[in-house]
Order: sequence, then C-alpha cells, then structure tokens
Amino acid sequence: MTISEIQVEIIEEFEMFEDWMQRYEYLIELGKSLPLIDPQYKTEENIIKGCQSQVWLHAEMDESGKKVIFTADSDAILTKGLIALMVRVLSGQKPEDISIADMSFVDEVGLKDHLSPTRANGLVSMIKQMKFYAIAMQAAN
Repeated sequence: MTISEIQVEIIEEFEMFEDWMQRYEYLIELGKSLPLIDPQYKTEENIIKGCQSQVWLHAEMDESGKKVIFTADSDAILTKGLIALMVRVLSGQKPEDISIADMSFVDEVGLKDHLSPTRANGLVSMIKQMKFYAIAMQAAN
C-alpha cells in the first residue's frame, strides 16, 4: 500500500467512531499492538526530541535496501498509540516517498485539534524525525 492509501484507510477508521473518547481508546489499542522495539534501540540517541513523554524511534533499511523499517516505543500509552499510527503509515515505504509525504490525515482526523499542545508538538516531532531518517537513508544510497 502507498502512504496515501494507508492515510485514507486511517481516516475511514477514525470516521467510524462517534466521539473523541472512542478515538482515544482506539489510539491506546494501536499502541498496545505496536511491535516491541529491540531493547538495544531504547537509547538516548533514539529518543525523539520535542516529545513530553519518552519516545524511542529506530529506523533501518529492509533486506532489499529499498524500504525503511521503523520500530518505536513510548513510556506513555496515548503517545505509544500516536507513534504506532506513524509507524503504520511510514514503515515499509521508500525513503523518497517518506521524505515528501504530506501526512494530511493528521489534520483530517483532527489529531492536532484534540491533543494537548505538548502532545501535538510531540506528534510533529515524530513526523520530522521519521522524515529526517528517510532523507538520511536516501542520501546514503
């Protein structure tokens, strides 16, 4: 699936919920389903700066050397759901596609409007860091 197709899928999922309490519960469930990050990547250098909670993000190329694989974790349950959403959208994509992705679903589902300012800033930091990794990997290839 392309990044755009995944975003459309997420928008449709969020539209199924009647209110923001249900959407928060959905984000928490997404966080619980996030594959565990290898403990060796839970280091200071993998912490995303700008997040109120601790969020670890690791990126590496897949075996083919064409797609970026992200793994992540957080010590806060809602933040873990947010990074799980970002991993779902961007992991397994080509670096050049990640670097130009518009991430419009964030606004379309109302995430920025319904998160506290610090969480919204953290979400922006997550996206920036993921794009930074993609640009670095694109340059390395």
